[in-house]
Amino acid sequence: MAHDPVPAQADVAGAVRSASTALGIELGSTRIKACLIGPDRAPLATSSYDWENRFVDRIWTYPLDAVWEGLSTAFARLADQVEARYGAPLTNVGALGISAMMHGYLAFDAAGELLVPFRTWRNTTTERAASELTQALGFNFPVRWSASHLYQAVLDEEPHVPRLSFITTLAGYVHWKLTGRKALGVGDASGMFPVDPGTHSYDAVMLGRFQEMVAAHHPGLRVADLLPEVLVAGQDAGRLSREGALLLDPTGALQPGVPLCPPEGDAGTGMVATNSVAPRTGNISAGTSIFAMVVLEKPLGAVHPEVDIVTTPAGAPVAMVHCNNGASELDGWARLFGELAAALGEARPDDVVFRALFEAALDGEPDGGGLLAYNYLSGEPITGMAEGRPLFVRAPDSRLTLANFMRAQIYSAFATLSLGMRTLAEEGVEVGSVFAHGGLFRTAGVAQRLLAAALGVPVIVAGTASEGGAWGTAVLADYLMTGGGADLATHLRTTVFAGAAVDVVAPDQADAAGFATFLDRYRAGLGVERAATEALK
Repeated sequence: MAHDPVPAQADVAGAVRSASTALGIELGSTRIKACLIGPDRAPLATSSYDWENRFVDRIWTYPLDAVWEGLSTAFARLADQVEARYGAPLTNVGALGISAMMHGYLAFDAAGELLVPFRTWRNTTTERAASELTQALGFNFPVRWSASHLYQAVLDEEPHVPRLSFITTLAGYVHWKLTGRKALGVGDASGMFPVDPGTHSYDAVMLGRFQEMVAAHHPGLRVADLLPEVLVAGQDAGRLSREGALLLDPTGALQPGVPLCPPEGDAGTGMVATNSVAPRTGNISAGTSIFAMVVLEKPLGAVHPEVDIVTTPAGAPVAMVHCNNGASELDGWARLFGELAAALGEARPDDVVFRALFEAALDGEPDGGGLLAYNYLSGEPITGMAEGRPLFVRAPDSRLTLANFMRAQIYSAFATLSLGMRTLAEEGVEVGSVFAHGGLFRTAGVAQRLLAAALGVPVIVAGTASEGGAWGTAVLADYLMTGGGADLATHLRTTVFAGAAVDVVAPDQADAAGFATFLDRYRAGLGVERAATEALK
């Protein structure tokens, strides 16, 4: 079971030595995290490496050398932890999986050289391309999708476009360098270009129309040749090469030949980590961005700019409500209060400060005391913001207390998500409850309770919630070894999550009414946020 206690040390050492383990590595927005699981899928060890995106020439990006520094450091820390804890060197694993933040634009020439700096999902500079694609193809193309980035580069006649040979996501890039194979899991691929749920490949009709639009500007550019191969969960996606092993472990201890599962996006691995891949299941992933994934029983009746249509790692259609801004502003305030504590001679670890601030929110007034906050570090398409300016606003009669302040900040992280989820409700999409995971839920009972109020449904958190997508990625790698032909939803239900302990929190009526009041204030104040983006260039 996923949440059983770790087996005896001798048993774990044997599993490590015999490579009866699976390793998942996820490159998130602020952390690269590694998770090693044993034969019972329980986490044996985890490690992480902190990194941060950079805003360079008005583009959100990460240098690729930081990718490899982070991956090798996270692996080294994991290996050290395994050897110290179990007395066994981590020189081999049974299977390996890579996951990363979805979408964006990594463009390479025929020699494999990066043509322009990595453009992450956080960029909102592709509005014209996304709008034209949505109108022409009758399918919502968000600004962060790879196809939108590609077409915007075409429209802007960027000099690198004639040299294009391959475009991919961050997970696809890492997988390519580890195995030599240009492939993507279907969930991640569906955030590059629409996927046909019947064929589990790029939608042929849309791809043909997209090709015509591109050819009007660049007749020699064949879009189909630029995209990665699409694979579904459980398919063999290649083996760790000798060069790839050295990228992960420059010491040379890690052996090549490890099988890899299809590389996936963080949305897909979050679905796996929360057992949310069957129809009418849903999950919330809360990190630097925050998004909801709801597996559909039938197609939506209309195209909605607030809702992306992607797939599970097995290829089932999913409605995705993606908000560009999540926990980053909360992290910023936690650092500030941590500095204050240090200045008063009461320095505390970051987790302690974060927990104290979160727990204070539970004592706040249900509506946040009339306070208003926007967590927009970057643009937010759901509310029509091309750029973001974090704001905290209050009226003269608002009650400014720490408890109200923190409740308003946490509400702010969930407000845009709530707006998007209402669109799904209007479409008749029913979700009885949602699983939640991510670092926001490390402090038990706080974000979970306030999210239930924001969405109006029970919120479920499992024991691996804070492990998030890295654990989900390891489970996908394990599925490659042990799936035995069972479909992914059945495998998760009967093997991984059978008997797993979960915590369920239903909406509190007072909290729900308070959040509704806050959300009315939030909508009314969007003009203030818009004015701030204009005034503070």
